[in-house]
Amino acid sequence: MPLSPLPRIIIEPLVRAALQEDLGLAGDITSMAVIPADHHSTMVFAARQAGVVAGLDAAELAFQLVDPAITLTRKLDDGAAILPGDIIATVSGPSRGILTGERTALNFLGHLSGIASTTAGLVAAVAGTKAAIACTRKTTPGLRALEKYAVRAGGGMNHRFALSDAVLIKDNHVAIAGGVAEAIRRARAGVGHMVKIEVEVDTLDQLREAMEIGVDAVLLDNMSPDELREAVGIVAGRAITEASGGITPDTVAAVAASGVDLISVGWCTHSAPSLDIGLDVVETAA
Repeated sequence: MPLSPLPRIIIEPLVRAALQEDLGLAGDITSMAVIPADHHSTMVFAARQAGVVAGLDAAELAFQLVDPAITLTRKLDDGAAILPGDIIATVSGPSRGILTGERTALNFLGHLSGIASTTAGLVAAVAGTKAAIACTRKTTPGLRALEKYAVRAGGGMNHRFALSDAVLIKDNHVAIAGGVAEAIRRARAGVGHMVKIEVEVDTLDQLREAMEIGVDAVLLDNMSPDELREAVGIVAGRAITEASGGITPDTVAAVAASGVDLISVGWCTHSAPSLDIGLDVVETAA
């Protein structure tokens, strides 16, 4: 599926906030003191390690908001695999502006590329199975749209974006409602016919209870591959099966082999290491 870019109206407030945080009350006093106002440079975003690119729109916007005279020319697109030394994009224009936007651009590009790279590793690990890798709502406050976009750049898919997207009945909902079946009944009575309902189950008995009343999806929480395989048999195609909880790069293949439809992983957004990308000067002129 082609990777659709996020609308600028979503990205721009996030980039503006990051720039304002970095500029403070006086702006980039180092570049203003050291770099002549009429100096121009060409620099390149260069990969320091292998991975997958994501975040070029945010990086480009960081420079444009600082100085519209700065241009970013892409050599690769979001979703592209990179190796150490690969040139991702070229940035040209007034040197002061490039240096002022550098850190904000690199923060977005490195962070989002790290998420895309982590996701791509999980996707590769489950290749040959029907399981898709999905992210969760365990995202950096304020950056959810960008981080979920990065998951898609890495070949993963998105779980719900917000509490209003779909019903997900979790263990605490079940405990307060008095059981799986009662929680599902209340949910079905409380939302419209267009809203999907998923319920989290911790045991196979809870799963059987959920399937008796019927749901759109079941979240199989912290189950072993053998339990997951049995759960898939119980569901028998009547609902989407999602495995979650305690899944690591070492265990994800075994989880996928159980036959589940989805594997949701929170740490692909909240704990993915930033991909090492540098901005290097290749040409300067007064």
